[in-house]
Amino acid sequence: MSESRNSVPKITVRGLRKSFGAKRVLDGLDLDIATGESMVVIGGSGTGKSVMLKCILGLIEPDGGSIKIDGQEVTNLSATEREHMMRKFGMLFQGGALFDSLPVWENVAFGLIMGHGMARAEAKNVALKKLAAVGLGPDVGELSPAELSGGMQKRVALARAIAAEPEIIFFDEPTTGLDPIMSDVINELILQTQRTKKTTGVVVTHDMKTAQKVADRVVMLYPLIRLKSDESQIIFDGTPREIMESKDKRVAQFVRGEAGERLSEMQEQAIS
Repeated sequence: MSESRNSVPKITVRGLRKSFGAKRVLDGLDLDIATGESMVVIGGSGTGKSVMLKCILGLIEPDGGSIKIDGQEVTNLSATEREHMMRKFGMLFQGGALFDSLPVWENVAFGLIMGHGMARAEAKNVALKKLAAVGLGPDVGELSPAELSGGMQKRVALARAIAAEPEIIFFDEPTTGLDPIMSDVINELILQTQRTKKTTGVVVTHDMKTAQKVADRVVMLYPLIRLKSDESQIIFDGTPREIMESKDKRVAQFVRGEAGERLSEMQEQAIS
C-alpha cells in the first residue's frame, strides 16, 4: 500500500509537455505518484503513456514542465547527477530489450557491472538469485536470449529490472505478445515484486486484467486531439474497482474493449 498522500510524492509531474513535430502528445500533464504506490496507466495507442515514462526517465527531453523525484527537480540535471538519480530506477521495456550478444545472466547483471562497478563474480551471483526469483534456474543463465520463449524473455527482463534493488520500477506493456497464462504469470511476478520490495511501480498497459491485478490506482490518458480545450489529459484517476464502475463513456468503452470510440479516433487522426 502507498504512504499517506500528505507526504512528498515519490514522483511529481507538473505541466509536462512533449510534441513530435506538429503532433502534440503531452500538453500540461499533472500527476503525483506516492511512495510505495502501484499505479497503472492505461489508454489507447498514441495517448502518451510511454512518452511520459521516457520523459521521467530522461530518455526523452520534454518541451516543458517539471518532473521531481523525491521532491528534487530532474529536468535540469547534469549527466553525472542523472546517472546517480537513475540508480533509483528499474525498467522493464516493452520488447524486453535484451542484449543478444550476452548470455542471460550477464543481461541481468549488466547494470550491476556497468553502472554500479560490481565484480563479475558477485554480479553473476546476484543475477542467478534474481532469475530464481522469477522462476528461472541457473541453467537458463547460461543460455542466449534467442534460445528463450517470449515469456521467459519477459521474466529475464523483469529479473534485470529488479537486480539493483531499485526504489522505482517502470513496466512498459509487460504482457504484450504473451498468451493469457504467461500474462498472468508476469502479472503475479509484478505483484510479488511490489509487495515484497515495497517499490513504487508504474505499469503502462492496454491489458485491463493487468490493471485489475496489480494496481492500487489506475489513471487513463486520452488523446489530445479528442479533448475539449478545458479538459485534462487524464480522464480517469481512481481504484481498479472504480474504473470498472465508471459512467464516463470513453472510460467504459476502453474497459469493455469496444471498437466504436477507437475507430472514430483513428478516422479523425487519418483525416487531420
